[in-house]
Amino acid sequence: MENILGLLRIKILRGIKLAVRDTRSSDPYVIVRMGKQKLKTRVVKKNVNPEWNEELTLTISDPNLPIKLQVYDRDTFTRDDKMGDAEFDIKEFVEALKMMHLGNVPSGTVIKRLKPNRVNCLAEESSIVWENGKVTQHMFLRLRNVECGEIELQLHWIDIPGSRAL
Repeated sequence: MENILGLLRIKILRGIKLAVRDTRSSDPYVIVRMGKQKLKTRVVKKNVNPEWNEELTLTISDPNLPIKLQVYDRDTFTRDDKMGDAEFDIKEFVEALKMMHLGNVPSGTVIKRLKPNRVNCLAEESSIVWENGKVTQHMFLRLRNVECGEIELQLHWIDIPGSRAL
């Protein structure tokens, strides 16, 4: 417990124009990894625009580790097909958390804007925002190593009493 900074809640909202891996569609699911942690969404049958709306929670002790997403197509009799991958850093998000302990800030305040570049997987600009008393980030990630597809997700932080301070 002494090494834990807090919890990162990742809401996997949806997939957009994911690759077709079966005859006409796919049965996608997402695996989220950070260090040795591994979490998985449910499978959405026959849908290249799936809506998961699932919350997955990672324990954060090292904010320098990237968070990796892998999208797969569930197959019954063969190995699941890869449908692309993406990754993102939470360093900027954690820095924003440190700044928000400074005082009263109105809800909806943009703390930082992150632009897509060659290093990150952002499909469009992503803002870290102070919303209803917590820091959130909404993002669209462009999948790599595949012909098409994006994943929409949202982040928010959960403080743990007794965890080491940010």
